[in-house]
This record gives sequence, C-alpha cells and structure tokens, in this order.
Amino acid sequence: MKDSKNSLILITESQPEYELLDTGDGKKLERFGSFLVSRPDPQALWQPALADSEWKKIDASFEVGDGRTGSWKKKTDMPEKWNIDYSGLKLVIKPTPFKHMGLFPEQEVQWMWMKEQIEKRIDDQVFGEDKKIEVLNLFGYTGGATISCAMSGANVTHVDASKAAIAWAKENAVLSGLGVKKEGGKENNKTDSIRWMLDDALEFVQKEVRRGKKYDAILMDPPAFGRSPTGKTWKIEKQLPELLDLCFKLLSDNPVFFLVNGYAAGYSPLAYENIILPLKDSLGGKIESGELSIKDRSARLLSCGIFARWSK
Repeated sequence: MKDSKNSLILITESQPEYELLDTGDGKKLERFGSFLVSRPDPQALWQPALADSEWKKIDASFEVGDGRTGSWKKKTDMPEKWNIDYSGLKLVIKPTPFKHMGLFPEQEVQWMWMKEQIEKRIDDQVFGEDKKIEVLNLFGYTGGATISCAMSGANVTHVDASKAAIAWAKENAVLSGLGVKKEGGKENNKTDSIRWMLDDALEFVQKEVRRGKKYDAILMDPPAFGRSPTGKTWKIEKQLPELLDLCFKLLSDNPVFFLVNGYAAGYSPLAYENIILPLKDSLGGKIESGELSIKDRSARLLSCGIFARWSK
C-alpha cells in the first residue's frame, strides 16, 4: 500500500493461480490458473515490458465489438470455464462477452481489509455470542467479497439484478465450502451465512428501510450504467446519491465499515470520499480513499478502479 499524500494506492500482488504478467499497448497479459489471456485495458498507455513472443503464448484474447460486448478469440483448446484458488477462495473462471472473467483480482486487498474489520469486531465481542455481524453487499456479482465476508464469520445479504451472476456466485460459494441450504428437498435462496437476493439494488434498499432492517457493514460496487430485472435504468450520477442516503439509514448503531468501489464511472476517489463524509460527521472513525491497482512482473502498477471506505 502506497500513501500519496491525500489518497492511497492499494496494490494487489501476484498469487500462485493469478498473475498480471505484463501491461502495455492498451492491453494486459494475465494468467488465470494455467491459462494465459490478453484483454484490452485503456489504462495501459505505455509499452509492454515482455517480448512480443511472450504475448503470443496466450490461450485466448478478447476482441472488442461494436457495443458493450465483444468476443473471445481462442488460440488453444482452453475450456469454457475452470476453477482456481485465489486468496483462500475457490472460484469459477469463465470468459464472458463483457471481457470479464468472473474475478476482479484488485478487490483482494478490499477482501482482506473487510476480513480484518470483521474479525477485529468479533474479537472485541461487542455483539456477544448470539449475534453475528450483518453485512449487505450490493451489486455483488460473482460473490468474491460476499464469500470472503461469510468465511470471516459474518452473515451476508448478497444483492444482484442478474440471475446468471447470482448463480455464478452460488457456485463459487459452494466450491469455497459454503453449503447450499435446502428445504423440502429443494434449494432455497440461502447458503451457509449468505442470503441471495435477485433484486435491483436501489429497490431492495428502499424495501429494507421500510422494514426497519439494520446492517453492521455495507459494501457496494455500483456500475456506471445498468438495468434492473424490471427494466428500470441505473445511472450512477442520478441514483448513487439516493442509494447512499438510504444505506446510511440501514446502518446499525455501532457499524463496522462502509465501502464503495468504483470502476469506469469517470469519478475521482475524492468524489467518493466526499459522498460518504456524513458517516464520519455522525459516527466519527476515519475515511480512506484512493485507487485499486495490480502490480505486473516489471513492478508497474495498473490502475483498476477507485474506492472510498469508512471504518471505526
């Protein structure tokens, strides 16, 4: 972690089953398990450090299409999906038409931070033996953060508007050792310590406020644009302030943390920091903001998003 005066740069290092090999020419060269892939990345403005022959060893590359999607050009018999171990989690890797693989490696530093906050609160025994920390994860996608929090000892409510994403997250949870609960021989919407909710994030939070529900920690990774299962449009510049105001109402009297991640939304970390300042004003604690990055083999840092987070 680097401290650049007013902001932090959080750095994800290589792990045995994930590595950022090289960056440059608007692309990144990565290894997921034993497979090498090349994906576009507009942040990589510089020249690659590795020879072109190394980049040619890839199993597949992502080709940008006309719209928000593209296609994968396979060069070997790389499977449609495979599993890796990453930061103590077992995850399904699956190349998608949206360029993503189901794993956002730069979030691993946030998983570790949340784990530290949860375990510290558990050790402090603030809640007593009979009450678990309740975490709300909005825009939860394939569940890395959800599973990490659950494995750290918290109950997690995972919300996503995509049925396919929730199915993928459930698969990851089961692979990581969190069994799916069944009632009457049928699966329900619960896994050990996780409640899965197929819903629009804003609509779900509105309902939870009306119900008087409280959470001890909230995290989110809102997209710049999206659509709910009912066809409602999400635009971050319009809906995020409203969503955050409602989320503040969902926090318990003694919350653990509040985390907002951002990707491709065009904002600076200071914008996210400013929007969660009411938490510090009302609850004390501290706010940190900055960039998320991954280090490649030549020790260059690839910027992968922004964040702001509050903790006691």
